[in-house]
Amino acid sequence: MAIQRHIFQINIIFILSFISSYASLHDGPPYNKYLQQESGYDFEAYPSYYSTIEDTKFKNSAKLQTRIYGFKTFQRLAASANTINVDDFGAKGDGTHDDTQAFQKAWQKACSSTGAAFVVPQKKNYLLKPIRFSGPCKSKLTMQIYGTIKASSDRSDYNTQGNHWLIFDSVQNLIVQGGGIINGNGKIWWQNSCKINKALPCKDAPTALTFYNGNNLIVKNLKIQDAQQIHVSFEKCVNVQASNLEVIAPEMSPNTDGIHVTDTQNIQISNCVIGTGDDCISIVGGSQKVQATGITCGPGHGISIGSLGSGNSKESVSDVTVNGATLYGTTNGVRIKTWPGGSGSASNIKFQNINMHDVMNPIIIDQNYCDQAKSCTQKSSAVQVKNVVYQNIKGTSASDVAMTFDCSKSFPCQGIAVQNINIAKAGGGAAKALCNNVNLQKIGTILPHCP
Repeated sequence: MAIQRHIFQINIIFILSFISSYASLHDGPPYNKYLQQESGYDFEAYPSYYSTIEDTKFKNSAKLQTRIYGFKTFQRLAASANTINVDDFGAKGDGTHDDTQAFQKAWQKACSSTGAAFVVPQKKNYLLKPIRFSGPCKSKLTMQIYGTIKASSDRSDYNTQGNHWLIFDSVQNLIVQGGGIINGNGKIWWQNSCKINKALPCKDAPTALTFYNGNNLIVKNLKIQDAQQIHVSFEKCVNVQASNLEVIAPEMSPNTDGIHVTDTQNIQISNCVIGTGDDCISIVGGSQKVQATGITCGPGHGISIGSLGSGNSKESVSDVTVNGATLYGTTNGVRIKTWPGGSGSASNIKFQNINMHDVMNPIIIDQNYCDQAKSCTQKSSAVQVKNVVYQNIKGTSASDVAMTFDCSKSFPCQGIAVQNINIAKAGGGAAKALCNNVNLQKIGTILPHCP
């Protein structure tokens, strides 16, 4: 029995030594970092666990403080060997040659392979027309964007697929990362917007990066800039992690929302820097279980739920938490906006631990939102806003009114709680609060407070 135990211990030592030796053979970044950046394993998304090896015959167990990722390494390294490089399919990456077909061929190969890594090489600039990365794929897939992907500026290229530039359609278990740039090249679209040139008809522009009908998505460590309209949109997705994204466009670029969430459940947005011409984050109908943490926002229109209920529609959003955000010079802070005449609800929402710097409308619920040329008439129905908490919010307001609850007479705001609010006017002095048709609970110091 002693010999058998001795053999068991030797086997454990051998396994640990093998893992350690294998890691030491690889130069470059630290081992964890190598796995995360090169092989696509996300340590934040999938925390490590401790494994237990049990000697069932002798009723002894040895808990090995070797993380499971040690064994996943072999799977990931084997998978990353199946590298699909767009250059091998004819992509030039010179910024002028149309690389759309090369990307399409590379995607077809990667999607039909097992454990593929689709690679966009660094120090190159790939020009793409609208492209659809269609699924479902054979297995998990990682797209490593090290270089730059730039959109065609020829608006006629979008005649067939006018609403999207890059779209991942029905792709499951996907990681998109790499530290590269996605450039929507949107200037030509902004110049032809009716919001810039009032003489022009109002038309939609493409969303730069869309994830549609996807499950188990990780999008991280990317810069998305100068979108034609919305920068990143998650539509009808489940289980999403979006982290360490830099999303930027000029303050005057119209409708360039940073991250847009629609009809999506269980999404975490973390550690993102967003500055655009519209909402930094917009959360609209059908979305549930949305968490945003560590957000830097500005310029832009703030962090918004809605708009909801446009065209007398029924829309609902629930279970949203914004915890930890800093806003600079935005036209709104944390906002809920609903159209008169709509129905549905915005419920179970929490805004907490937020700093405002020279922000217009730092806290606002607007149930009379009307973003159209003609004024909106009063309606008997409205989207119900209920169970909303504002906690630990401080800073300065660029407007006299720092807190606005403009709620519907027929559907007043219910269960609104404010706790530890301290917002002053940016130029000094006390700000004001406007409170109409709201059921309000106050806890702690509230500045400004409702009259």
